Amino acid sequence: MRAAEALAQGQGPVAVDAERASGFRYGQRAFLVQLKREDSGIWLIDPEAFDALEPLAPIQEALGDAEWILHASTQDLPCLEEVGMQPTRLFDTEHAARLAGLPKVGLGAVVENLLGLRLAKEHSAADWSRRPLPEDWLRYAALDVELLVELREELSQLLDDQGKTEWAEQEFEYLRTFKPAQQPPEDRWRRTSGLNRLKSPRKLAVLRELWNVRESLAESKDVAPGHLIPDSALIAAADAQPRTVPQLLDVQGFHGRAAKKEARRWLAAVQVGARSDDLPVKQARGGAPLPAQNVARPEPRGIRAVSDCAGAGASSCGADRRHA
Repeated sequence: MRAAEALAQGQGPVAVDAERASGFRYGQRAFLVQLKREDSGIWLIDPEAFDALEPLAPIQEALGDAEWILHASTQDLPCLEEVGMQPTRLFDTEHAARLAGLPKVGLGAVVENLLGLRLAKEHSAADWSRRPLPEDWLRYAALDVELLVELREELSQLLDDQGKTEWAEQEFEYLRTFKPAQQPPEDRWRRTSGLNRLKSPRKLAVLRELWNVRESLAESKDVAPGHLIPDSALIAAADAQPRTVPQLLDVQGFHGRAAKKEARRWLAAVQVGARSDDLPVKQARGGAPLPAQNVARPEPRGIRAVSDCAGAGASSCGADRRHA
């Protein structure tokens, strides 16, 4: 891979960023990885263009123990690890800005504050799974790493002036090695927005079944779950417990192709939840289950049935600055 060869010959730390398509695709995988290192240029790499389990492992090897510079690293480190990349040293410019007491810590705000430059923002919520990626999207992505090395130097000096360098290094190491607690797979449905509107275990059971169907469909179609059916529609259906397809499709939010094409599957989920003997317990505010004796168990009711940079192989990209 030419990108790996170029980055291996570069000097100093490497600026890293990743673009996901979480609002459009299933999961949080990286659809574009951007890197910049002195004497190596800027590289935009499409992990989806490779068949390997860890397609960017050659990049990891090329970087060795170079320090990585990321902004809001905890957002990108998990998806970078999935493609075979993990830093041995880290400098997080967002966290550094917080430690330094800057009033705003978004990348654009910190760049403008410390470097006097303004970054484009128009593609921050774009569908990065789109291929080929438009040229202006690639320029936008390149800008996310173009200034990180300079920004790191400014923040490092600021932290040093405040006597916070050692503190920051400890914080960065914590972020680098931090592994968030994972909710048990069988309980992930509890993160559904609006869940507290459902007051009975029976309705929670219906929601659980609907959530499982949506998750299965979303994964098989590689579509973001909320893009199929929004959380609010699952909550409304669990609350109403429709008994027929017309009643289901009358529930607010249950419209569009995903609702109509899979209507019988959605209705079956409602029926399974309504008949379930495995009723979820309500949870206390902190997430702990309430005592089982507080859970009513009514009798079942009768139910009617880029490749890199523009998608054409690894290549080096320039990026223009835009002065404020």
